[in-house]
Amino acid sequence: MTYACTVETQAAQPVLFVRRRGPVQNLPELVSAAYAAIGAYAAEAGAALVGGPYVTYYNADMQDLDVEMGFPVAGPMPGRGEVQFRMLPESRVATCLHTGPYDQIGPAYAALQAWMAQNGLTPSEQMFEWYLNDPEQAAPEALLTKIAWVLLEA
Repeated sequence: MTYACTVETQAAQPVLFVRRRGPVQNLPELVSAAYAAIGAYAAEAGAALVGGPYVTYYNADMQDLDVEMGFPVAGPMPGRGEVQFRMLPESRVATCLHTGPYDQIGPAYAALQAWMAQNGLTPSEQMFEWYLNDPEQAAPEALLTKIAWVLLEA
């Protein structure tokens, strides 16, 4: 598969999030529990979720991933328990779009890494996955995941 890679400015956004650590094999459970907690809190608080979910990876240690799972919200609000509020800062990111099952996203990351190296871009350790459609409504081969890798300034 060929990936079209670009550099974009990821706008600052208010989000509700949960941050956790765990091995990669536990990621589906971590993500599911975090999204459920955020959804329950947002419903109780009357908060509007205004975009699709994301996962932010702060490291690439497959035995101890540091991940943040969240949703954009309409505006500032207090957090509660593990569900917290923050503003995602504006970031310069290298991006590509993966179409297909989540467990087949590896080649998209490899293509984006190669493209950044070819273009003299320096990636940070932080990367986002933005989930653009719902796995309960889309077939696995039609899932859309935007990878946004935060760049270090030259």
